[in-house]
Amino acid sequence: MKRERRRARSLALQVLYEVDCVGHPVAEVIARNLSDNSSLGDEAARFFQNLVLGTLGAKSILDDLIADCAPEWPIDELAIVDRSVLRLALWELLAFEQTPLKVVINEAVELAKRYGSSSAPRFVNGVLGTIALQKQEIRRRTPQITEEPS
Repeated sequence: MKRERRRARSLALQVLYEVDCVGHPVAEVIARNLSDNSSLGDEAARFFQNLVLGTLGAKSILDDLIADCAPEWPIDELAIVDRSVLRLALWELLAFEQTPLKVVINEAVELAKRYGSSSAPRFVNGVLGTIALQKQEIRRRTPQITEEPS
């Protein structure tokens, strides 16, 4: 299942990037990705959909958290990939309590290495590390972020 969840995160990042970059309809992009990746198991497919829909549903909250932790980097000036990796990881960190903190951060750093610039992994690690220190307080302030997006 570990490999499946990693693949789901990668697909979710690709969807978030496409939606942010060119504005394609989310439902269509999700459906196309699920069709193109039909070998993805049912549980991983649900995880993928939850990641995408949850991240997009909480985008403004996540952007505020990123802005608080990296005020010298305005959210709209971040590279789309970096912004998408951070949003995705933050949503998983806050919504999926069963996913260990280290796993969320490591997976985000791996996505940043694979898809981002050479400085992206360090930046992603720094922002997530800062947020990790405040995780319980942030969860308390953001009860609307749940594993099942509305």
